[in-house]
Amino acid sequence: MPSAARTGVARRLVELPPHQIPAAENWFTFGSRTPRAARRASSVCLVQDGAHGVETLLSYRPGESPLGSVAFPGGSVEAGDRAEYKWFGPNLSQWSKRMDVLDQQLVRAHLVCAIRELFEETGILLAGTEEQSVVEMSDPEEWMSAREAIAGQDLAFEEFLLRRGLGLRTDLLRPVSHWLSPNFAFRRFDTWYFTATVPVHQEPRLLRAKGKWAQWCSSEQVMAQRATSALGDRIGQPSTAGLRLSQITSPAVEQMLERMASAHGAVAYLSRARNLDVQHPDLLVRDGTYYLEVLSALGVESTRPWQAEPGH
Repeated sequence: MPSAARTGVARRLVELPPHQIPAAENWFTFGSRTPRAARRASSVCLVQDGAHGVETLLSYRPGESPLGSVAFPGGSVEAGDRAEYKWFGPNLSQWSKRMDVLDQQLVRAHLVCAIRELFEETGILLAGTEEQSVVEMSDPEEWMSAREAIAGQDLAFEEFLLRRGLGLRTDLLRPVSHWLSPNFAFRRFDTWYFTATVPVHQEPRLLRAKGKWAQWCSSEQVMAQRATSALGDRIGQPSTAGLRLSQITSPAVEQMLERMASAHGAVAYLSRARNLDVQHPDLLVRDGTYYLEVLSALGVESTRPWQAEPGH
């Protein structure tokens, strides 16, 4: 329910997913108190052009993740994400300015986490041997084994890259938005979302034995059916079937899908300049129904591209 269009602020009430209702009830019953600490996290939305506009890779995430049952690839920042990595693209100072985060080590951790999680969950690797190269997926089975070892923490992502002489292609990422989980949540994330395209000679593939569902979805079609259970029924999991979009994903994902649907192609979506102020949904209850109130500035996206000089 967007409103306040003339004030430059969009206000939307998003119905709470069923698995979050117990935490909301607890918050109201016992009164507001100090929120639980939020874990740092990163997520990457892959985009491509399709017959019906911009498509993105959505996946099903088992359990009651704060990122939503249906989300983009991503996860929590790990200790190894703060290590020194061979690096191509904008340097940390430039990334720090772009994200408006003074702690450059934290900036690096979020970027490394984004690339690592994307590789673990989809097999897409934003890395190369030099500034203009991107590694090719020549042996899918070898990559799958490496992904399983990295996900199981039997192999450090840093070591995997070093063995192959690879550096991170951070220039292939664009920051999209920054979200902090609402205060009432039992599990809270401070998440940076990025976007990228799939490099040539790579294709996404679910992590063996862990992946349940992932598909390229038309953002336009998902938005057109957002008030129905079409996507949840297509996924067909107990926690998605019969539920509307807002009940199976997070406001962050839904907002990004909305903006993809309005973009004139994947390149246009990638090149938009964005307001990256943190968005922090608030909990409301009306007539016994719980909602998340999301406030965001209107007109914050334009077609002005982000340009940064490469550096190490």
